[in-house]
Amino acid sequence: MTNNLTLKFSKMHGCGNDFIMLNGFSQNLPTDMGQLAIQLCDRHFGIGADGILALYPTAAADFEMRLFQPDGSEAEMCGNGIRCAALFARQQGIVSHNDLTVQTLAGLIKPSINPADGQVRVDMGLPRLTPAEIPCLIENNNAPLLNQPLEVLGREFKFCAVSMGNPHAIIFLDSAPQNLAVEKYGPLLEHNAIFPARANIEFAQVLDEHNIEVRVWERGVGETLACGTGACATAVAALLTDRAQSPVNIKLPGGTLQIEWHNGQSVYMTGPAQEVYQGEFSLTPAGEAAN
Repeated sequence: MTNNLTLKFSKMHGCGNDFIMLNGFSQNLPTDMGQLAIQLCDRHFGIGADGILALYPTAAADFEMRLFQPDGSEAEMCGNGIRCAALFARQQGIVSHNDLTVQTLAGLIKPSINPADGQVRVDMGLPRLTPAEIPCLIENNNAPLLNQPLEVLGREFKFCAVSMGNPHAIIFLDSAPQNLAVEKYGPLLEHNAIFPARANIEFAQVLDEHNIEVRVWERGVGETLACGTGACATAVAALLTDRAQSPVNIKLPGGTLQIEWHNGQSVYMTGPAQEVYQGEFSLTPAGEAAN
């Protein structure tokens, strides 16, 4: 990692899912971004965040968004993050228009900023439903995995598998997610051997046909206040299993996201993004970050 380097950042969040935003257009970012994420995302010894979102130039889109998580891994996509990235790009002068194209590891994503209320609507693309696309090591002739049993610590869960460019396992509960020990079951489900790339786990209760309450155990992070791709995956799973009708309000601890989807079409997510503050940090010769 580069020594004696000072970088400017913004802290942003979408429904409480918070990120350290770095502009890779105006400043040279370190090569080892995973190690930087481990340092800066620590909520006691760093800035504190659910991840670092770095924006880079690319010929394929308005910019490239990369997400580095608190455990040092890199995620393919982030729904809350891409809304923050869209507003950040406008604030930083990277773009001057509201309808954007963003290159991610999950492909090209298209957010659209509503200047009247700051809400961002995102074309999240098609959900991926076959075991190979998730990925999930279950043989089922490439039909969607719906209500698939999985036992953990003697308890059987039934999950639906959906990829929004990153893997999700959605578990529908008969009672409120607040009653479940998410911190107990979340990591065991995330790291279950049937998920070779690990998985984000959504614990959901359907309130009515247009409202679902969700808690999320996020891969590489732990429990978060919100997950945009998880909200999309939950809505898709609920619609596929006739538990809900589009549009669906996904009620997360940090706020509500509206998801629209009709089979065979793109998933659309609408929700807020907000800047909290700006700052800068320095990388010391020892490679540690100092706020």
